[in-house]
Amino acid sequence: MSFNNTNTDILVAGAFAAFSVDLLVYPLDTIKTRIQSPDYKRLYTNASTNSINRSLFRGLYQGIGSVVLATVPSSGAFFTTYEGTKSLLHRLNPSIGTNGAPMIPTPFIHSAASSVAELVSCFILTPAEVLKQNAQMVQKSKSASTQAFDANATVQALRKFNKPSQLWRGYTALAARNLPFTAMQFPMFEHLKQTILSYRQRHGVARGTLLEKGLVTAASAGTAGSIAAVITTPIDVVKTRIMLSAAVEEGVESGEGRQTRNQAETQGKLGKDEVKRAQRTAQASRSGGFAVGREVLRVEGVKGLFRGGALRAVWTALGSGLYLGVYETGRTYLEERRNLEEEA
Repeated sequence: MSFNNTNTDILVAGAFAAFSVDLLVYPLDTIKTRIQSPDYKRLYTNASTNSINRSLFRGLYQGIGSVVLATVPSSGAFFTTYEGTKSLLHRLNPSIGTNGAPMIPTPFIHSAASSVAELVSCFILTPAEVLKQNAQMVQKSKSASTQAFDANATVQALRKFNKPSQLWRGYTALAARNLPFTAMQFPMFEHLKQTILSYRQRHGVARGTLLEKGLVTAASAGTAGSIAAVITTPIDVVKTRIMLSAAVEEGVESGEGRQTRNQAETQGKLGKDEVKRAQRTAQASRSGGFAVGREVLRVEGVKGLFRGGALRAVWTALGSGLYLGVYETGRTYLEERRNLEEEA
């Protein structure tokens, strides 16, 4: 499949898609981060009734500023790299046999292209993702609960980091989650989209409109994304734990850490146990993702590795559907508009 798009078209379409998704589904991402946090039970549940506290739903847009600033260039870089790599690999892929079938199957081309694009995107996105997840965990007072957007939370999270290099501590974890995710999602997405469009053409119901293409893309991307999200949830849990402990330096207890420990002493055994678990996770994060995964599995079992999986599937279905649907619609619109201008 060839497109008559410039890099500017792809950058603009990708940036607009990312911005739209960030605003619409960010609250679900905040809830998911809090559920996957090692402090979830201590901060967001009632110890006596084991019910969810309202604090889980406060400040759902905390940290969005850093993500918006980084998502626009990272998404533009992703789609530019993805489309460019995909086009290059298709041109280099030789045909074999009498029917001219490609030597390397198309799904492998899409997986390779998305993986290369993800490595580029993750490098740009990692500092914002680390800052975002730490800002999502900043506790808000009841009096501030009506403030959906709280820039102060991002400032508080940034103060936890003593060195800029700490903001990239989660790069490997982010890439380890996103690489298998995109490698699974994009081949399924491309296959579903082409299958649905071909089916509509065969049955004479295809309209060829911009709206039809956007809706088919959104449905295909949402379905593929939710499946990939469930499968990669354990990696996402590990990534969240590593990023939440990115500001903690070995052998150094932060001011917030001391405050948390002091608060736990007033909450009895449950609070102390939760803090100990968080400290063990922070220590494991410095040894790598496998150590974090083993610690989660040891303490919480398999269920802990899939914590937030259902919410992540819903969030990803909505996010991926909107993201790729808006991207495809925007890219096609810009292409058609430029073609009309050239013909005129």
